[in-house]
Amino acid sequence: MRILFLGDVMGRAGRHAVSEKLPALREAWKLDFVVVNGENASNGAGLTGDHAKLLLEAGADCVTLGDHAFDQRDMLQFIGTEPRVIRPVNFAKDAPGRGFRVFDAPGGRKVLVAQILGQVFMKRPFDDPFSGIEPVLKSHPPGGMVQAAIIDVHCEATSEKMAMGHWCDGRASLVVGTHTHVPTADAQILDKGTAYLTDAGMCGDYDSVIGMEKGEPMRRFVTGMPKGRFTPAAGAATLSGVYIETDDRTGRATRVEMVRQGGRLAQAGP
Repeated sequence: MRILFLGDVMGRAGRHAVSEKLPALREAWKLDFVVVNGENASNGAGLTGDHAKLLLEAGADCVTLGDHAFDQRDMLQFIGTEPRVIRPVNFAKDAPGRGFRVFDAPGGRKVLVAQILGQVFMKRPFDDPFSGIEPVLKSHPPGGMVQAAIIDVHCEATSEKMAMGHWCDGRASLVVGTHTHVPTADAQILDKGTAYLTDAGMCGDYDSVIGMEKGEPMRRFVTGMPKGRFTPAAGAATLSGVYIETDDRTGRATRVEMVRQGGRLAQAGP
């Protein structure tokens, strides 16, 4: 199976890049399944229902959220009506929506997508991600109930993401980090066949401070005082993410490539 995962969509620039580039990539790379992290797509904080629809219409089969899952209040209702949008497994016990789902792929194949929030350096004390993802992995073995399993690890610390990758090795097709908006260069296939990337980066304008216009973040770092609101950068955006190929029989990854399309970053992809 050919699978593309795109990192955090950041504001209007990120939405535009996904709408403009994803349909062509889906056709050119003959993609079977696409996951997009959309939690910063609406003004840099959260995701509205209308913007979720835009990402899905552009070619995403599933949209994941994150710690800003419900910053846009209409997502509280929208997520209950749109099964292709999932929030983290361990967000909150009473949160609407679901943290994982099994999706249909071409040829009658099944793909599990799950998202988990980390604990290290996060603003809220989320439940343990390892015990949270364990029952999901046990009940959906790749090569058995599903042909592929994708785990979006939304957290700050690279060490926690790496630990999750090794925890899931052999039980997921892909473990990919989101949240920090900075793409890492460590795409690899782990010992037991799980593709891994510490952070997919963002789909947004990289002439910025993690997707925000530079002035206000720089002012706060230099002076320690806020003067205005953070505003998503609006320049040409780069699509950032990871491409994998998997063996339907085992669910193991057979290929992994970092993806960088357009904008300021070097071109890369399958």
